[in-house]
Amino acid sequence: MGVLNILWRNIRWRFQNPISIVITILQPLIWLILYSSVAGQAVQNMGIDNYTAFILPGIIVLVTLAACSSGGIINYIMKSNGSFYRILIAPVSRNSIVLGQMLEAVLVSFLEVVILCVVGFFFSVKVASGIAGISLMILLVFMTAFFMSGLTYSISLFLPNEVIYETIMNAIVLPIFFLSPALFPTENLSGGLAVAVTLNPFTHIINALRSLILGETILLGEILPVIVLFIVMCCCSFGLAKWRLKKEMAH
Repeated sequence: MGVLNILWRNIRWRFQNPISIVITILQPLIWLILYSSVAGQAVQNMGIDNYTAFILPGIIVLVTLAACSSGGIINYIMKSNGSFYRILIAPVSRNSIVLGQMLEAVLVSFLEVVILCVVGFFFSVKVASGIAGISLMILLVFMTAFFMSGLTYSISLFLPNEVIYETIMNAIVLPIFFLSPALFPTENLSGGLAVAVTLNPFTHIINALRSLILGETILLGEILPVIVLFIVMCCCSFGLAKWRLKKEMAH
């Protein structure tokens, strides 16, 4: 049993419970369609021509966070039916177990991001930076999902049940989303709020995605530091998940 086996087990669970995908995509779609339509008129005097294109990067990050959060629920279901503990005693490395879990959340994230982008297309959203920009967007979304999937996997192993887990994840995801430039420009912020937005790593992911969607020129000087930052965060996230699983196996 390796990475692909673990991945396939989780994918089968998704197919058996498609509501887990529907729920995580429904709220971002509402944000993208309704909020962009209502708030778009209010921000026209701020120099934003296509508000749907402006908020799409933030909604992409939101749906990625939600998809990865739902991935942690699988752990509790696997524990309740005993399959989690069968995997622990199987002759499979901890790396394979963790990667299998994380990659499933990454795949679901990409599925939902593709749905968002297709919907955005009907609102005249296009990637101005072309094929190269799309490639960088795929990399940025992958790193975002990989980091969050490792983090949510670790948190699910720390917490005793899914009710507490969902409460904690909401307490993490919502501040991350609102303390970012997801919905409005943040250039005029000042004080502690500006510091909080700047320290939010997802602020930089959203800005990088937005520059690729709205700008024809790829600003590598701005995007490369974000890539380096998230490479480090992904490594830390994977290490934390692996360490927590090791503690679980020792119990």
